[in-house]
Amino acid sequence: MTESQVVLTRARSADEYREVLYSNLEEYDRLARMIGDMLFLAKADHGLIVPQREAVDLAKEVRQLFDFYEALSEEQGVRMVLSGEGMIRGDELMLRRALSNLLSNALRYTPRDGAITVRIDQPGPGQMRLAVENPGQTIPAEHLPRLFDRFYQVDASRHRTHEGAGLGLAIAKSIIEAHGGEIAASSEHDLTRFEALFPASGFLPDRPLTPP
Repeated sequence: MTESQVVLTRARSADEYREVLYSNLEEYDRLARMIGDMLFLAKADHGLIVPQREAVDLAKEVRQLFDFYEALSEEQGVRMVLSGEGMIRGDELMLRRALSNLLSNALRYTPRDGAITVRIDQPGPGQMRLAVENPGQTIPAEHLPRLFDRFYQVDASRHRTHEGAGLGLAIAKSIIEAHGGEIAASSEHDLTRFEALFPASGFLPDRPLTPP
């Protein structure tokens, strides 16, 4: 708003106006995404997020997200590694959004030459677990329960200038819970882990838990 007010104080060239419009467009896009995220969370609060029930190959979704984030990870000197595989029943687009938010968060705080690891396994009968681990500064234990709060920042040293608004983890939590699952965070010895656990009700009936 201030930028626009300054530009309007006197006549400018077409190129100067164009530059300001592009700058404003970027900000409008950021605000639109923030508003969309807040509306999604408001619906989740009132139980209005109802996932579809379809076969979702978790490993396939993670590999596609690795491809999506490949350019960014290479620029930051960060490797992404996947181990394990598994199938659940859920809403593919919603689950992809949750996984994308977890990966984006990991990329934000992984130091150069570090590696993000996504592990998919079956910790017990009728359960599927997906964990995202990244190296980086250990998060004090008292902050861990609040990482999924909206707009929450642990401290200034962990905050970086980026396009996010602090809603990514809150959205991931809402999506996972809408699928009957739960997510928790742990951090020690310079390794942070987000672990999502899906219950038996989310599995495909009469089918193996891993693709053939």
